[in-house]
Amino acid sequence: MIRGGFFIALFFIFNPLFLFSQKNLTGNLLESEIRKKAQKYNEINFNKAQYFFFEKVWDSTLVYSMKQLSSRNAAELKNYCHYFRAISFFEKKILKEAKKEFNFISPDFQFYYKVNFSLGEIALEQNEFEIALSHFSTIEKLNENFYDFKKSTVIHNIGICHLHQQNFNEAEKYLFKGAELQEIEKDTLLLIGSYMDIANLYYTQYKDNQAIPYFEKAYHLSKKVKSFDLKKTAAKNMAAVEENRKNFPLALTYRKEFEQWKDSLNDQNKVWAIADLEKKFAVKQKQKEVDVLAAENKLKAAERNGFLISSVLLLILFGTGVYFYRQKIKNNKIILAQKNELDELNATKDKLFSIVSHDLRSSVNALKVSNGKLIENLENKNFTELDVLLHNNSTIANGAYNLLDNLLNWALLQTRQAYFYQESLHLATIVQHVEYNYKPLMLNKNIDFKNEVTTSDYVFADLDSLKIIIRNFLDNAIKFSKENGTISVYTRPASEEFCYLVIEDTGLGMSKATREELLKETILLSKKKNDDIIGTGLGMQLCKSMIHKNGGKLEIESEENIGTKIIIALQKFKNHG
Repeated sequence: MIRGGFFIALFFIFNPLFLFSQKNLTGNLLESEIRKKAQKYNEINFNKAQYFFFEKVWDSTLVYSMKQLSSRNAAELKNYCHYFRAISFFEKKILKEAKKEFNFISPDFQFYYKVNFSLGEIALEQNEFEIALSHFSTIEKLNENFYDFKKSTVIHNIGICHLHQQNFNEAEKYLFKGAELQEIEKDTLLLIGSYMDIANLYYTQYKDNQAIPYFEKAYHLSKKVKSFDLKKTAAKNMAAVEENRKNFPLALTYRKEFEQWKDSLNDQNKVWAIADLEKKFAVKQKQKEVDVLAAENKLKAAERNGFLISSVLLLILFGTGVYFYRQKIKNNKIILAQKNELDELNATKDKLFSIVSHDLRSSVNALKVSNGKLIENLENKNFTELDVLLHNNSTIANGAYNLLDNLLNWALLQTRQAYFYQESLHLATIVQHVEYNYKPLMLNKNIDFKNEVTTSDYVFADLDSLKIIIRNFLDNAIKFSKENGTISVYTRPASEEFCYLVIEDTGLGMSKATREELLKETILLSKKKNDDIIGTGLGMQLCKSMIHKNGGKLEIESEENIGTKIIIALQKFKNHG
């Protein structure tokens, strides 16, 4: 077996981030003891701190535990407060502060074994394996019958520490011992991780024949759990193994399964994101109503006070009247401006819903009609027409999915909820990834695709938004291209600050007026002249916003019936070595 190829294919397996270190949970024994302390001392700050601790509201836990520590009442509660703060920082991934708080806890603390476990987890995350091993070994010596933790978790993490230190014999002993305990405990999720770590152990030692059965065990066991992340990792491992064994057809099957679980996980995250947006929107609406009522009450109170004062002194009446009159005019202007802005936003929302609803209704209706034809041709066994109809259905479904995906990304962008992180990105690789998803559509229209992006170009951009930009413009190029057309993606000579990515097609093209309209900063949504091909225009607006957020620029060169060039200027990554 060619080990060099193996390390490229399975690099993610040996990265410490993908080793399955296993965590312990807060046990009932600790919770019971905390409740007793809360009842015994009846300290208001401690009561609030422990409530938010069990509710996992970490910021509030930090506030009230600090207040309790500052009060210096009930010294017996000090260790518990430091424990609350340490766990809160740990959950917020502020490991330095978590470590500091754990070190404040006295060794005679009843639950100090939990402190050792958490310090071991921190050391493991910081690649301090000798320190982690020291903490986990201390817990291993305890009699687990008196404590609320799974010994299999401690044993497994000791094995992980030895594996990182390349103490393979010790790692093998502990990983197998942990797996045996997990089999007895029937903890399927942890057992899958243990099988993968055992496989890593053998692969690190070039013992492929011993490693592969454990990858397969993990893969088959992942079928029985609901964790998309474990299913995804198990399938990706098997794909890499089969690629290393040169069994490319089977590797492709596992790759497709990996993408399926990845998409399922993304879809689940999108559903949660939409639900969270709806919840926040409802809260904001209620808050607006409260603010309006508060403003009205404040205005009425001010007017009443003005009349009372005016009854005492005529001069004060005149001055107060002028003052409130001016304030009222000013408030009315503000309210009118806000009303106009709200009307514009509502009009945009209504237009968006109208256009999106129309396009979705059209797509669903087209699928309905096409499915009727499918049934008819299936009965007649007209397989040629069936093939055409199935390709049409795929195109319609892909368009509807892209519309909904753009709608979600646009909503996240407008509400500033989207994750955004700029980094060094290899431009040719990103284009190749996007191209892979669109190959079936291009083959369906017999489009010749050319990827001539310079391999030396690196850009400074957010990965997700860059993929959305390229995907939308490539989707448009396919949509506007005729049968047997050509789509080329290449880079123009870069300037000192920018790389220029060009997406060129030989499709319908557009007029100068259309180009200018698309590049206007004020345009949001627009229906264009060809409803059969073009939808909401939401994708163009989304791309412009994301290009601007990445510090780039957009240009369009096009002639009707000749083709279009989309030119995306992206910031260069200057520090790439």
